[in-house]
Amino acid sequence: MNEFPIGTLIRKELKSKGLTAAWLAEQIPCDRSNIYNIFKRNDINSSLLQRISVLLEHDFFADLSESLCLKEAV
Repeated sequence: MNEFPIGTLIRKELKSKGLTAAWLAEQIPCDRSNIYNIFKRNDINSSLLQRISVLLEHDFFADLSESLCLKEAV
């Protein structure tokens, strides 16, 4: 299975926007500990990723697609 650090990208994007895990948890809504678990993941439910993409105004699907293209080129 292709491993892609989606959780790490979400954490970096959140931090770059000056937002916190508590903020994201409030927006989703879920417990803050769930957000920290997301940061550790290499996979994520597509509907959750879509929600996070909208909230952070970042296209994580494009990041995933780019990663696939790079792996195919190798």
